[in-house]
Amino acid sequence: MSALIEINKINKVYNPGENAVYALKDINLTVEKGEFIAIVGSSGSGKSTLMNILGCLDTPTSGSYSLEESDVSKFSDDELSIIRNKKIGFIFQGFNLVQSLNAIENVELPLAYRGIKHSQRRELALQALQRVSLEERALHLPSQLSGGQQQREAISRAIAARPPIILADEPTGNLDTKSGDDVMEVLFDLNNEGKTIILITHDMAIAKLAKRIVRVSDGIIVEG
Repeated sequence: MSALIEINKINKVYNPGENAVYALKDINLTVEKGEFIAIVGSSGSGKSTLMNILGCLDTPTSGSYSLEESDVSKFSDDELSIIRNKKIGFIFQGFNLVQSLNAIENVELPLAYRGIKHSQRRELALQALQRVSLEERALHLPSQLSGGQQQREAISRAIAARPPIILADEPTGNLDTKSGDDVMEVLFDLNNEGKTIILITHDMAIAKLAKRIVRVSDGIIVEG
């Protein structure tokens, strides 16, 4: 395996000055290509801030973040948007589906942002829905799907463009046990195919299924 992500002495500071709040303090972390890691921590620990930086949704106050040997910590918002679109598939606890679009249209959406023509978008979206056994619900709106089906749709959207990194933020948090197990099985399959999985969770039972646990407490990595 080769290093995919390297962050070095990352700090995230809010309200710089006398009332400064350090969300992250001198964080160092390396993620190898093809790893499956779980980032855990209690509310306020800094794990969400770390997730936002790893996902190029936010930038650090100081320190460096190398993604495939590019220091993205110095990128502009537009450059970060391109990185997110090409390199990272996001799965969120709240699904974040567009309620007025059916399943295949939701999955196609990020592909449209990449400028992929319609016929190819439709093919890639259908393949992604097939991966999670949801092709028979391709024309259903989110409101016509169960929570587990909506999360599988969200996974389809995350993987349709075939990004090398999947960042899953509490992907089982709103699901029953069976649906949560189904979601984790899909993530395992993706990891076995070589995708790098970064899972954010507060559930240690879920975290223990990953190959490595990174524990964050008070803005510091204390394990992993």
